[in-house]
Amino acid sequence: MIEQPVRYQSSDEDSGRWTGFPFRPGDIVISTRSKTGTTWVQMICALLIFQTSELPAPLGELSPWLDHLVAPRDEVVAKLEAQQHRRFIKTHTPLDGIPVDARATYIVTARHPLDMYVSLYHQGDNIDRARVRQLTGQPEPDPVAPPQPRRPLREAMLRWIDRDSDSREDMDGLPGVVWHVSDAWARRDQPNVLLIHYDELSSDLDGQMRRLAARLGVAVPEQTWPALVRAAMFDSMRARSGQLVPSPGILKSDAAFFRRGTSGAGLEALTPGEIEHYYRRVGQLAQAQPDMLAWLHSPMEYPQPGRAW
Repeated sequence: MIEQPVRYQSSDEDSGRWTGFPFRPGDIVISTRSKTGTTWVQMICALLIFQTSELPAPLGELSPWLDHLVAPRDEVVAKLEAQQHRRFIKTHTPLDGIPVDARATYIVTARHPLDMYVSLYHQGDNIDRARVRQLTGQPEPDPVAPPQPRRPLREAMLRWIDRDSDSREDMDGLPGVVWHVSDAWARRDQPNVLLIHYDELSSDLDGQMRRLAARLGVAVPEQTWPALVRAAMFDSMRARSGQLVPSPGILKSDAAFFRRGTSGAGLEALTPGEIEHYYRRVGQLAQAQPDMLAWLHSPMEYPQPGRAW
């Protein structure tokens, strides 16, 4: 019996939009949590597919976000059906929430969760909430109730670490982030599932792009590689932010979407004791998967089994 995908829903996402999606041979599905390298991997896929740094259209048009409620599902699917190039589709849904089709390749990206949270925290200031509500049909907030002041980063991060939430509704909560990676880790030996780490892209972009090309069966002439790698570098992408940001029109600043592009900010924000608390918490959530946790937190030190944290 085929298991039905888990339904993941938030105020602006719905994995149910994948139901009945018409896959093609060669499709690529990029499955990530927010701020874990989604746009980066989309850009790399675009560069490998078109083999030029001059993309034929904005990245969000070439690689639509199917789950996002800002555009009607039928409209998004129709645009994908009309595409003649090899399709690469964005989703923030874990693999257990979408159809896993043998004709497609699934790329799951991961990043140290504390770094992910720092990026997500800063992105929160850059989202035009009123525009998102308008596009997704959400009600306006009570005009009488005063807006709640935003907590400082460290305080907000500590609350995020401890918050127990349902990953089906709070996909960016720590339980949801850990589950997204855990589910993909359990599938990593499947021939059409590939895991990519944000810090591996940072430290060896050329090598990781070549690894991805090999898994996708894409042949790139050797003389073409330098230009493609340069186009996928953080500064190059930030310089073209207007063409690359997801869902244009819902950010206050396209350039601010590409904020820092480096790792370590999460650990910098916490004290040693708070970091130890984080590791205990994430170990509980991962249900004794030390190999997955070591990979998720690499290249930073992760406490090995038997170490007292």
